[in-house]
This record gives sequence, structure tokens and C-alpha cells, in this order.
Amino acid sequence: MKIGIISDLHIDVNSNEQVSISDFEKIVGNEILKQKIDLLLIAGDVSNDHVLSHQFIENVKQLTNRTILFVPGNHDYWMKGQEDKDSNKVLDYFKVQEESIIEKPYIINNEWAVVGHSGWYDYTFAAKRFSIDQLSKRTYNGRVWQDKLNTDWKMDDPALSKKFASAVQADLEKVKDKKIILMTHMVTYKNFGVKMPHPMFDYFNAFIGSSDYDQLLEKYPIKYSIMGHVHYRKREKQNGITYICACVGNRNEWHTVDVTTEVKQALQIINI
Repeated sequence: MKIGIISDLHIDVNSNEQVSISDFEKIVGNEILKQKIDLLLIAGDVSNDHVLSHQFIENVKQLTNRTILFVPGNHDYWMKGQEDKDSNKVLDYFKVQEESIIEKPYIINNEWAVVGHSGWYDYTFAAKRFSIDQLSKRTYNGRVWQDKLNTDWKMDDPALSKKFASAVQADLEKVKDKKIILMTHMVTYKNFGVKMPHPMFDYFNAFIGSSDYDQLLEKYPIKYSIMGHVHYRKREKQNGITYICACVGNRNEWHTVDVTTEVKQALQIINI
């Protein structure tokens, strides 16, 4: 089976007068068919609106007649400009979607399964010189981490990270007899944080990933850990686990101006 991996499409931010969201759907769909992908995994941040993100996935499925599995990223939970920003309502919306694998592992075959969740951040990727109180403000040198403005989980970030990691562990228990592909939006591997030294991300790495998955990666038969969020395109193997970031990222981060090229270059393939 040929599995494609991609994340951080940001279709709303990356669309413009030349490339519409509909064009984005066709570009992703064409690449799935061209590369003969059987299953596509999307590790979050399709857009800044949960309904738009889900509609995109539905449309690509119809174009390709392929299975697509998805976990929301932090941007998919955003409720920008809305008075009620209860992110738990968006989570409930995603849980009932067929393509979402939050709290419902996907069995590929007798040998393989996919477990997934958005995950969250627990501040442990930040430089040690920052206190929890400083990090919880999510503001540094005049810059605000936008989740602060656009989400409301009714609990602090480290507690949310532990809650989501516990949900992942419950799912891992269900399929621990199989080889597992773990898909999160948040980074599970500290090496994939923004490299230091950096004038801002010694602070903002706090919101990139979580150490709550360290023990899970050691305990369960996880062969691949797929993630997004950091806008890297990177693949690294460590202790028998292949870590993959396959982010399209924002247009201003691209090496070209061509959406098709960027999607093709971001897309990672694994064969099982």
C-alpha cells in the first residue's frame, strides 16, 4: 500500500487571484492520482475554519475516490472574529466526521493501524530560562501567539496536552498488536522544533510540541510518527521510528511561487 502524507496546506491563506481553493483541491487530487496513492494522511492545518477544512477533504475524496484520514491542527480550531470561541465545540464537530481519526483508530490491515490526534503543546520545547508564568502569557517581545486570540479550551495548555495524550494512549492500547502510524499535528519529536539559536523561538518553541508523547513512543509499536505545525519538510529515523514533517506551509515560506510544485515537494510517501 502506498500512503501519502501532507500537512499545513493553509488553503485560505495560500489561495489568491491566480490559485483558488477549488484549484487547490484539484492540485492535491491530481497529485494523489499521479503518484497512485491509496491512502492520504493530512496532519492538520487545512485552513482557519473548521467547516472549510472539512469541505476541502470531502471534495478531494470525491475527486480521487481515495481514503483520506485527517487530524485537525490548531488553525482548524480557530474561530476568528467570533464571540464564542469554545474550541471544544469544534473538536466535537471533527470527532463525528468520517475522515477524522480522533478517538477512533483506523485499521489498515492485519498488520498496520493509524492512530491520530491534534495533540497540543506543553511548553517543554521552550528554553529553560522562561517560567511557566511567562510562557502561559503566550506573548513575547510584542508578538502574540494567535491561538491565544482564536481558541478557548477552558483549560491551560499543559493540561490540554496531557488530556489529548491520554486519549492517544487509549487509542494505542486498542491497536497495540499492530504496527502503528501515529499522526499528530503538534510535534512529538523535540529535534523537529525550530533550531536554536533563534531570536524568537527560544520562547515560541513552547507552542510547537509536547514531551507527553515520549513514553508512548517508547512503549508502543509505533513505526512512523507523522506531524505538522512547524512548517518543516523533514524525515528522520531514530530508535526504529521514522519521524516525518510534510508541511506545505505558508506561501511566503515557499522556495517557488508555484502551488503545484510546493504540494509535490511537501508530499511524503511511505510504503507498507
